[in-house]
Amino acid sequence: MKKAILILCGLLMAACVKEQKAEPVAAVNWEARRASIHPQDSLLQGSTYLSVYSEIYSLVQHKTHSLTVTVSMRNVNKTDSIYIRRAEYFDSGGNSIRTYFDFPIYLKPMETVEIVINEVDKKGGTGGNFVFDWYADKNSNEPFFEGIMISTSGQQGLSFTTQGKRID
Repeated sequence: MKKAILILCGLLMAACVKEQKAEPVAAVNWEARRASIHPQDSLLQGSTYLSVYSEIYSLVQHKTHSLTVTVSMRNVNKTDSIYIRRAEYFDSGGNSIRTYFDFPIYLKPMETVEIVINEVDKKGGTGGNFVFDWYADKNSNEPFFEGIMISTSGQQGLSFTTQGKRID
């Protein structure tokens, strides 16, 4: 009898769990960060590639763990703003999943702005990646892009980071 009650309680608790949506939630108001770049500005242009992992393999190729992805876009300058013109997310096959913004946004000195991809959003797969196009003053540091992937289950946790690589 106790076993049946425990099973019933477990089923009721499982039925009450709210299902998460795989679609991104706009945590950043990109439009509010819009900046104007003038052609006469002598800004350095660049692009950076960042690998991210929505899933990673575990034990065998057909078993994966889902991960939450945090993409950090960092301005490592103490006095100069930088501008990110585009942030595009691709899946393992190189197909564009979504473009977060396609107009210049600003990052104030020492500011970090993040994109978060829910753990249930597996669209990027095991080989997802971002490409960022950016502008910075020629005497400034380039923006720094970092991916942080994490998953927790019970008492086990998994986390690791990736860093962007300039590609132009």
